[in-house]
Amino acid sequence: MVIDLRSDTVTRPSPAMREAMARAEVGDDGWGEDPTVNRLEQMAAERMGKEAACFVASGTMGNLSALLAHCVRGQEVILGDESHIVHYEAGGSSALGGLVWHLVPTLSDGTLPLDAIEGAIRPLADWYAQAGLICLENTHNRCGGVIVPVDYFAQVAELAARRRLPVHLDGARLFNAAVATGQPVTAWTRHVSSVQFCLSKGLSAPVGSLVAGQKDYVARVRRARRMLGGGMRQVGVIAAAGIVALTEMVDRLAEDHVNARLLAGGLAALPGVQLDLATVQTNIVVFTLAPGIDSTEFSAHAKREGVLIVDMGGGRLRAVTHFGISADDCRRAVEVCGRAVATCAARSA
Repeated sequence: MVIDLRSDTVTRPSPAMREAMARAEVGDDGWGEDPTVNRLEQMAAERMGKEAACFVASGTMGNLSALLAHCVRGQEVILGDESHIVHYEAGGSSALGGLVWHLVPTLSDGTLPLDAIEGAIRPLADWYAQAGLICLENTHNRCGGVIVPVDYFAQVAELAARRRLPVHLDGARLFNAAVATGQPVTAWTRHVSSVQFCLSKGLSAPVGSLVAGQKDYVARVRRARRMLGGGMRQVGVIAAAGIVALTEMVDRLAEDHVNARLLAGGLAALPGVQLDLATVQTNIVVFTLAPGIDSTEFSAHAKREGVLIVDMGGGRLRAVTHFGISADDCRRAVEVCGRAVATCAARSA
């Protein structure tokens, strides 16, 4: 049996999702006539505390559509140098939207220094690209799934309002933050102009994300989605799984968090593994290996024993708990990682 800890995108749809997909009422979403999609979008808007929402094929499409709807060509997007948009979304906003990234440092807690954001907003002059948007991320993937606090969002919102800029939240795993803290997602979303969140990660739907915001803004998102080839037809068969995700799969994220802490505790106890347990706040565990132990060799050894872990590069490794990963799986993964570390250390000695 393979224990796949590469990402929570590897989840399989639940039996309830498969049943809902088989029974879904459908129509042509290109005409706004798919009742299941319409219901999902309404549910998403309500959960996010926004006027409207648009169903998209992926988080990457959602973020790209969101940025294209906020900005015009040549404008700058202020975002962290460790953000998912920068590292894992193929440069789409630059290649397809003509947008310019203005990177600021990402701190270990997933925040961006407020003075760095302020400093990235250039004076009004013909020779400067002008800021069009500030982007935040929560939970923060490359910072180990840490939760960016609500009060920080309030501070960024105050800065953005003063400088008349919108704020977009890449909230792919926002429900993880909500469940871990016991706060509603609106605690964060009330401070942003738009939000993208994924159905296909911890919420376990097979496909899809949503972008939410004001009605006129979401209309622009829908047009951007169309330009990107994301106009969909009888897509209620997929949206039905998203409805189940929102109604049945949110609270169970707490189980993933417990399992992540179990996994992290076991890994941290292994000789040769370096892991800051304070960063394990949700379902992501990021760790490094002692000097001399090759991370690529380590992950290859673990794979041979049926445990899949992502090598993030730079000596960093990532394991993600999700629907289908049990406490026993986490214990077995620790045993396999222990053997992998010992083998790799012996070879490097």
